[in-house]
Amino acid sequence: MYFLRMFINRVTILLVISNMIFSCDKEYHTSGSELLLSSALESKSFVAPVYSFQSKVDYFQTDGLPLLQLGKIHLPGLGITEANITAKLVLPQNPVFGNYTQNREDKVDENNLAVIDEKETVTQVYLEIPFFNNTDDKDGDGVIDALDLDPEDRDSDTDGDGISDYSETNNNLNPLSDDSDGDGILDDVDQDNKTYEHENKIYEIDSIYGNPKAHFDLKVYELKYFLSQYDPATDFQKNSKFFSNTDFFENGFFGETLHDAPYQLNFEELRFNYKEDDPETEDVDERETVETRLSPRIRVPLDKTFFQKKILDVEGETVLSNDDNFSKHLRGLIIKAENFDDDLYMLLDISNAIIRIEYDYDQVLDNNGTADDTSDDTTEKKSKTFLLSFGLNFNTIKNNNSNAQVDQEILASQSDKPSQNIYLSGNGLFSTLRLFEEEGQGDQVLDKIRDNQWVVNEANLVLYIDQDKYNPLEKSLFPDRLYLYKYDYGAPITDFSIDNTVNNTEKNRNKSIYGGILELDASDIPYRYKFRITDHVNRLIKNDSTNVTLGLVPSNGINIVNNRRAETVGQDFINYPTTAILNPRGVILHGSESEDGPAAAEGGLKFEIFYTEY
Repeated sequence: MYFLRMFINRVTILLVISNMIFSCDKEYHTSGSELLLSSALESKSFVAPVYSFQSKVDYFQTDGLPLLQLGKIHLPGLGITEANITAKLVLPQNPVFGNYTQNREDKVDENNLAVIDEKETVTQVYLEIPFFNNTDDKDGDGVIDALDLDPEDRDSDTDGDGISDYSETNNNLNPLSDDSDGDGILDDVDQDNKTYEHENKIYEIDSIYGNPKAHFDLKVYELKYFLSQYDPATDFQKNSKFFSNTDFFENGFFGETLHDAPYQLNFEELRFNYKEDDPETEDVDERETVETRLSPRIRVPLDKTFFQKKILDVEGETVLSNDDNFSKHLRGLIIKAENFDDDLYMLLDISNAIIRIEYDYDQVLDNNGTADDTSDDTTEKKSKTFLLSFGLNFNTIKNNNSNAQVDQEILASQSDKPSQNIYLSGNGLFSTLRLFEEEGQGDQVLDKIRDNQWVVNEANLVLYIDQDKYNPLEKSLFPDRLYLYKYDYGAPITDFSIDNTVNNTEKNRNKSIYGGILELDASDIPYRYKFRITDHVNRLIKNDSTNVTLGLVPSNGINIVNNRRAETVGQDFINYPTTAILNPRGVILHGSESEDGPAAAEGGLKFEIFYTEY
């Protein structure tokens, strides 16, 4: 009986506890089970409204840029752009030519009779403006990446002679030739390559558009307009601004012609040997040895007489005593390129541009043991080089748009009518975009999204190229990248700012999530550009941020998105991205009112939101 009662009591206790547990568990699962059902969360996409408006800047600020443009380029459907250069020259204060100041030369120096009239005479003057070039060599094997068989493997064998690029470079062989010394014996068996001399460095020239072999006339004139660093209209309190429509040549502010001749670009390294042989090195003739190597550049001779008069003949005078005096004495240069036989447009390294003045002067070589008598002194000609650098400079850029449709789109947009096409180019054509705004409904679309409490996972703005406007072979005409920003402020959108992605293998591919990069279709033809603007959209939805107008321009690079002043055709002054000014390329895209193209159902561009809905 005892064991029976014990069994009954234990069963009773277990039943009570089980009833309590199951009753609680049932209530718990009932209240939370909906959260775990797959049907409770649903991923969807929504094509939101977006409208494009065509615009143009009449002129923009071109001083203070990291590079200058020169040349002529024609973009199909976008017109012709021509660019010339105006620049101030800078020299050191009170320069000394030869060995002694002009003041010492003019006076008899009883303590040093070697001080004579040095008769400094200009022998050559050159204008030099370097090209931008790429000598990147990631693996350090002596072969630039552009020519390297494998840019990331220093043991690669680019010339296929059985010796690695790295070994050939270290052993004074040519890694780009299987017969470095050209004697008919291949490097891998040649026992004597001492006759091999290092050839010119090979450069990958950057930022040359069009036909690099085109012929044109290069002209250089004396500038007769004083380029003031500070604006007299502001009581010299602010820096002067110079704009693309400023043309001092056309307005007659030019003087002597310093160069006027046909020209063709040369992309070879420039090498110059020693001019004199050192008599103390009998086994070596220095005149056959390279003294100076210069990277590829525009290099043209200038009028020697002009620089003799303007520079060497005024040694010691007040015109060379400070920058302000010198700028009034020699105000600068105007550099023009004309009469092209084909398109050629150059972005030039103006920060390293120089005027190279080579001159001879007399120096006492031997006083024949009569230090007090200069009549029997022997003199010789010595040579020196004097450099003038470039100071304040700017571009004059002229645009000739032959497409009447562009003007019609601009006029329509000024009446608040969206555009059928989007025309973008470095010569001032740009577009503005409005998100979510259906005609006459303001931000009602945004309000509906907020009411539905969507969780936005991704938002993309996709812009399609109007491929019917192009020949498939014109791939080089398209901007490599576009730039999307807050139009009224000239500031980047947040997706640009927070994107820290870096690409060390391809140029201009940082911030790849933000995007705007040219994409090709299955036929390898330029197809579209896509921006991911998820954070921008989420801020509009969650934080009720202002739905600002966006600006769209071609981009030269995402590292130069600061702004320059510009005036639009509507005579509004705006902050215009520098990256657009420095990109000579252009593109025609489908606008929001396009009736064809890949996104015809939503207009010619697509604003797609991927979201999760509860």
